[in-house]
Amino acid sequence: MDNLINPRLTFFRSQIGQDMRSSISPFGRWLNGTIRAVDYGRMVVDYIVRKELTNPANVLHGGAASAILDDLVGATVFALGREYAYTSVNLTIDFLHAARLGDIITATAEVIREGKNIIHCEGRIVAPDGKIIAKCTTNLIQTSIKLSL
Repeated sequence: MDNLINPRLTFFRSQIGQDMRSSISPFGRWLNGTIRAVDYGRMVVDYIVRKELTNPANVLHGGAASAILDDLVGATVFALGREYAYTSVNLTIDFLHAARLGDIITATAEVIREGKNIIHCEGRIVAPDGKIIAKCTTNLIQTSIKLSL
């Protein structure tokens, strides 16, 4: 399926190597990752662990890790080119290792099953040394909101 083309996927591919300041997601703009790879049903983005993403121990806050994965999964599903918007109905996340202030972490989101109404995805955040920081599974459901893009 990675050979499928649509305007959203083409846009994200044009942004490889760029930060996400032009994301349609205001929250994604604030997270401001750098897109590394885009395929149909898969995206890879690097993020810098900034001070505002950390907890008092100066490691990546669990809520920030969850937000990174949820936002990236949303972008990956958006890039499928579906007519209607999708929204998360759940997000199960495991926190497995710490990322420290200043680290560059890599998040990957992947569509596992693309159903008509439900899309199942997995995501993970990996540290520079290859250790898995966090991993998630999530389901998104089609809404009644038509997308114009």
